[in-house]
Formats: sequence, structure tokens, C-alpha cells
Amino acid sequence: MLRHITAITVIAVLQCAAALPAHGLSSFRTIDGSYNNLSDQLQGAANTPLIRKAGVADYPGDGSGSTIIEPPMRPNARVISNAMSAQTQSIPDVHHLTDFIWQWGQFVDHDIDLTGSGTGNGTAPIPVADGDLLAPGPIPFSRSNFAAGTGVPGTPREQVNQITSYIDASNVYGSDDARAGELRSNIGGKLKTSSGNLLSLNTGGFPNTNENPFVPAEQLFLSGDMRANEQVGLTAMHTLFMREHNRLADLIAVKHFAGQNLSDPAVDEEIYQTARKIVGAQIQAITYNQFLPAILGPNAITPYTGYDPGVDASIANAFSAALYRFGHSTLSSQLQLASGGHVELKDAFFNPGLITNDPGIVDDLLGGFALQPMQMADLKVVDAVRNFLFGPPGAGGLDLVALNIQRGRDHGLVGYNAARAAYGLPTPGPNDFHLITSDPMLQIALSNIFGTVDDVDMWVGALAEDHVPGASVGQLVHAGLVDQFTRLRDGDRFFYLNDPDLASAHIASIIDLDRVTLGKIIEQNTSMPVMQHNVFMMMPEPATAGLVLVGLAAVVRRRRA
Repeated sequence: MLRHITAITVIAVLQCAAALPAHGLSSFRTIDGSYNNLSDQLQGAANTPLIRKAGVADYPGDGSGSTIIEPPMRPNARVISNAMSAQTQSIPDVHHLTDFIWQWGQFVDHDIDLTGSGTGNGTAPIPVADGDLLAPGPIPFSRSNFAAGTGVPGTPREQVNQITSYIDASNVYGSDDARAGELRSNIGGKLKTSSGNLLSLNTGGFPNTNENPFVPAEQLFLSGDMRANEQVGLTAMHTLFMREHNRLADLIAVKHFAGQNLSDPAVDEEIYQTARKIVGAQIQAITYNQFLPAILGPNAITPYTGYDPGVDASIANAFSAALYRFGHSTLSSQLQLASGGHVELKDAFFNPGLITNDPGIVDDLLGGFALQPMQMADLKVVDAVRNFLFGPPGAGGLDLVALNIQRGRDHGLVGYNAARAAYGLPTPGPNDFHLITSDPMLQIALSNIFGTVDDVDMWVGALAEDHVPGASVGQLVHAGLVDQFTRLRDGDRFFYLNDPDLASAHIASIIDLDRVTLGKIIEQNTSMPVMQHNVFMMMPEPATAGLVLVGLAAVVRRRRA
């Protein structure tokens, strides 16, 4: 089947070849995602607009999006959060998924979309009532960047994706030449490291998200995505795949460049690009073979039939600004450590010192994600991100639920019912809140706050839904993820099952992509023994799990001592 798929794709590529510049025919991806689709060279590339799968809501006023829907047209976002999303106890996922679901989900999200914001685009601060934990407020909110030529009367704002849409490991390597170059050692195809086999530090002053005014920019780690320091678990993931790239580069050098000068630019480039290709393929394989089946069920995404240049792999605005944000409800309030103990999530934000002062915590965090059950995907969200997001230790912060709702309004997302229609799902009547959820108390809360189903914000309605049988999300999130990840697969000329290089003996001597798992990559790059074959699923047998956990804790404590 793979050879048949590849042959079809080669014919399609050759039909376009004569009119393309040399990099359009390269066997390696461009760093910015351009020339993946040979007929539409900027499709899915960095700094191109998100697409509208579900249309755009009617912005107030002239329709340009210069103002957004706010009270009294819709309820205040913080009021909705306080009324519906306060989580007072642990609510584990019923399918026994682990915290690796949300951590991998965040890592992949930072590979496929980034929408920047700034006060120059306008602001929409969220008022906070007297007596609120976040009072006196308001919650600050800067609006998203939007494409030139949009945001004028009659042409609503179209927000821009600053990174490549493709699952191509741009979070490891970058989406522009300058950042990609800064990350490279230029010897043997390897990436730079810092003490403890950690990510390199941002001594070059590259753009990096930093919500902690007490951490100097040069103490932040540098990776392919500017959000790598957002929380220490995410930083551990970036560290893991930097190490995996360098492990692969060493293997490639030994097997295919023995005796050659690894400082030779041509040798360095070939090793780097080959390792980069493999890492991108690994991330794809884990996403489609382990991550998505765990969330959506084993047969949610149809079997692969090959590359289709007519499929647009760009990120949908509804996916980016609402539906993929289901993961925020699955967060735990603590990051479990494999050695025992934990890191409070509210203390993990923009705190690279936890890693630089103790490099062994990277292994400890990665092991811990596989040991703790994730929270159920619902409207409940832990206080660490609902009241303390990005706040300094011991103080309040931001509200991620309110920000999600406000971001949807900023982007002109249609409401819940219109989104269901756009994704081919039946739409409840104006008062049919019982068709969203079987929970009578939640039905009443939705009715009291929104009045009509048509006015429910997309994120709220999507998270309120009963789950699809066999899945850990409701119908709307399920449909949004199936649509987006199917397009990311079928519209990617370099998808790992379609890339002839990855089927070659040259690559097969380095790695068997059919056997890639996240657990195996962790085992090869850390001190962690593998605890279960699929780290996205809790270990099913309590007695065995207990023995493994005791042994694992002892190993980690010994190696960090």
C-alpha cells in the first residue's frame, strides 16, 4: 500500500515540477512550511491566515471586527467561568487516560498553531466583580493579530497562524530560518545544548513568551516554539525531542558518515535534515497511532489512502480558538513526579529555574505524566489555570476559561449551534439544553446564563456535551479534531506514510517507524524505564502498577541524588 500511495504522489509532484524553484523539489521540508503543496505554495506556511471551517459570526458595528461581542449581548466571560467551571474535586477520565494526553496535546498544538496578540490590535479587558478572587481586575486581554486587508468594513478580521500548520516538528526546529539556525550546533547535524543535556539558553534574544517579570530573558530556554517555557512539563517535552534529535544524529553519523568530517557544512546539513525528517515522522506516528485513538476511539479517523493536493491542511480558526482547547479542562492541579511528590501547576509557569537547578527533574516529570490520570474533559477546570494562570507564587493570576471564551469572541467564532451545523451535526432547538447534556443541573445553568442554545459560546457548549461513546470528548470536539487531523494528514505531502525517503533502507537502518512509541523515546533519552507500552493509558493492573511505581521511584531518586 505504501508503495502505491507514494507512486500516486510522485506523479502529482512531477506534473508541477517544471514551474517550481529548486527548494520546491527538495526531499526535505522547508523550515517555514512553504512549497509543501506544489500548486498553492503558501498553503499551511507560517504567517498565513487561519481558515474558516465554520464561517464567521456577525461582529458588532461595521462587521470589521474592530469591536467584539460583549455584555449585554453575551454574558461576561468571567461570570460564565465562575458559574460553570469552578472545579472543587478531582474528576478523573473514565477511560483511564493519563496526563500525557494533555501534555502531548499541548506539545502538538505548539507545532501547528500560534496566533500572536498585541495591544495594537485593540484590547477587550474582562471586567471582574467586587469580591472576586481576581478583583479589582479587569483581566487583561489583547486582541489577536490579523491579516493585512482584513478587519475593514465588510471584511472581518482573519487571524494569522505565525507558525507552520503541518505536524513537522516546528516546535523543535522553528518556523523561520533565523531561529532554526540559532538552535543548531553546526557540527554533526546536532542541536545546541546547555549543561545537563538541557535546551540551550536564549542568549541571542530571540522572541520567547515570558509572563514572569522575575525571570530574565536570557535565563529562558530556546526551542523551536517561543512558548517552550510556558510550564516545566512542556519544557521537559521540548528537551526530550532535542535529545532525540541528537541521538538520531549520532546514529546517522556512525552508520552513514563514518570517517567523514562532521564539521563539513554539507555533512552537517545532511545529518541535520535527515534527523529532522525522522523526528517529524515520530511526532506524526505518535499522534495518529497513540494520542488520537486514545481520545477519539480507535476508528474515528479513516484509514490513510495517500496525499491529496486538493486538501487544505491549514488550521481552522474554530479548532485553534475553541475546539482543541478542550485540553484545558483535562489539566491536573499538580504535576506528578515519578520519584514521588509533585510540582504545583500554578508554580510551574515560566519557571525554568526548576530545571536548570535540577536537570534530573526532566526525567522525573516525563515519568510522572504516565502515572497520573488526566481530568475529565468537561466544563470543570482546576484553579491553577482558572484563578492562578501565570500569576506569581502566592498571588492570583488570569482565568484561562474566561480567556478562552473571550478569544472565541475576538476571533468572531460562531456560536455553539452554528458550529455544530458547520461540522455536519444536528442542532438542538433554542430551548433544548437537554440535547447538549444529560446533567439536569448543567442544563439549568446553561439556560440561566445564556437563555438560548443559539447564544452559547462554542467552547462552552463543546465542553458541556456528553461524551461520544468510546471517546473522551463530546460530538463537537470529536468532529473538530477528526476534521483537522484528517486534513493535516491528507494535505501533507511529507506525511510519514507518504514520504519515500522514510521507507528507504537508509532510514530503516536508523529506525523502524512502525514501532515508534512515546514511551520508547522517553526510555532512549532519559533514565526512565518504560512503565507501560502506551504511556497515554494508565497501567491496568493495580498490583503490577504498584510494584513498577515503587521500583521507578527508587530509580529516579537514586539517579537524582
